[in-house]
Amino acid sequence: MLPAIDSSCSDLINKWDSLVSPRGSGEIDVWPYMEDLSGDIISRTAFGSNQKEGRRIFQLQKEQVDLALQLLPIVFIPGWRFIPTKANKRMKEVISELQILLKGIIKKREKAMEMGMAASRDDLLGILMESNFTEIQEHGIGMSIEEVISECKLFYFAGSSTTSSLMVWTMVLLSQHPDWQARAREEVFQVSGNGKLDFAAINSLKTPTKLGSMTLPARVEFTLPTLLLHQDIELWGEDAKEFKPERFSEGLSHATKGKLSFLPFGGGPRICIGQNLAMIEAKMAIATILRHFSFELSPAYAHAPFPFFTLHPQHGAPLISHKL
Repeated sequence: MLPAIDSSCSDLINKWDSLVSPRGSGEIDVWPYMEDLSGDIISRTAFGSNQKEGRRIFQLQKEQVDLALQLLPIVFIPGWRFIPTKANKRMKEVISELQILLKGIIKKREKAMEMGMAASRDDLLGILMESNFTEIQEHGIGMSIEEVISECKLFYFAGSSTTSSLMVWTMVLLSQHPDWQARAREEVFQVSGNGKLDFAAINSLKTPTKLGSMTLPARVEFTLPTLLLHQDIELWGEDAKEFKPERFSEGLSHATKGKLSFLPFGGGPRICIGQNLAMIEAKMAIATILRHFSFELSPAYAHAPFPFFTLHPQHGAPLISHKL
């Protein structure tokens, strides 16, 4: 899937080139571009040849999140879904179009597989459907089409919103810490020169790196306060809240003293299934941007992290970008 990710990153660079040329510098609100980039990548990697329909699915799910925000003030009213507001009506239309689009893509794949054609292993949907088809043949039971549709929706929501947030805050932090931006850029050129970023090069990028006993009764919901855990002075020291990527210079195990105290993607049997794809995507995107641009916070930037499913920059992320 790396070539698909690379194509999306190249498209982004071409857009930014046109925005800063011919002056060589310009202000760019990178947030909507990060959203579009992650949506474009998940469209290519999830649906492959059905990329056009995939882009439409991304747009609809993005609109669905916006509508959910509008409906938030009334969700505590009994029967709120039946109140004939404009947002409620549009939400029903969006859900219906999503179902039709996804069902159409899945039915085409099913028909091809029934005719003896192998499922494409170049995209997530193909891998999922091949696995499901094998499960049904061998054990007589598998996911229904509605369950496959739900998985496809999850590809988008979990695979685009989270990764776009990861990338935009990475760029904001690198704008605030130009010394680390320079170190990250130097590493990118060391591992790839002026050539393509391949899988081995992406995996060797480490400068901004990824970072008792208790009995719980059945049916208890257990939540770890990740934000508090990642800023705990007892675990990390007095500088727990400072931006210090060098904590991880000797590896995650050394930084955490062997404890499971850094879990941006969860951990154990419930670790995020999309962690590897998300990290490859984010590294590829940030590395590609670093090779073509340096950037700094715009005077117009207002720091206002806004939590809604994931952490969004409420007023965008305007950066002054300089073409290298």
